[in-house]
Amino acid sequence: MTAEQIAKANAELRDKSALDIVKWAVAQSNGRAIVSTNFRPYEAVILHLCVQAQPEMPVLWVDHGYNRPATYIHAEHLRQLLRLNIRPYLPRMSAAHRDAIHGPIPTPDEEERLKLFSALMKLEPFQRGMEELAPTVWITALRKVQNQDRATMDIVAWDKNFNALKVNPVFNWTDMDMETYLSQHHLPNEWDYFDPAKANEKRECGLHTDWFTKAVEKV
Repeated sequence: MTAEQIAKANAELRDKSALDIVKWAVAQSNGRAIVSTNFRPYEAVILHLCVQAQPEMPVLWVDHGYNRPATYIHAEHLRQLLRLNIRPYLPRMSAAHRDAIHGPIPTPDEEERLKLFSALMKLEPFQRGMEELAPTVWITALRKVQNQDRATMDIVAWDKNFNALKVNPVFNWTDMDMETYLSQHHLPNEWDYFDPAKANEKRECGLHTDWFTKAVEKV
């Protein structure tokens, strides 16, 4: 899509329901739409929306090996509940191997170590997954309230890192909107989640940034 077409799509979709946006995304995909997840809080919302539009939609999940037990249990629960077509991708290096070679998980003030951690354990396997699944449309749960970087995005954008149309159906939703959806559809949530590639909720892990490619090239 051209920049003009993307701008038009954003204008037309701004007042549409999240489910209508997912259906629009599927219609653009020529049968090659995927949704990505990390099973963080509220992820059940986007997964539920996607399986309504396309039950067998591939679900790209990078399991970096550092998830807490509750997150793995939550992922399995959602897999069974929604009959998810999960496509897991793992780093080429196990968590124990990485810790032995590179030391403890980086802290929020160790920016370069965080970028290396993210590249090794999250970005490289994600890139591998995108190359193998080769989507034309990538659906995410990005929301503008999550951090300052995401506030500058929109519902639809061209992702140059993966040469795919990125669609964010719940982009304008608040936490209360997400809570309401979970309640209305009797969906589970899980709060014992930690992403060591981000270190905190205000930082990007790299998937949605300009430095993605350079970070992956280093590993």
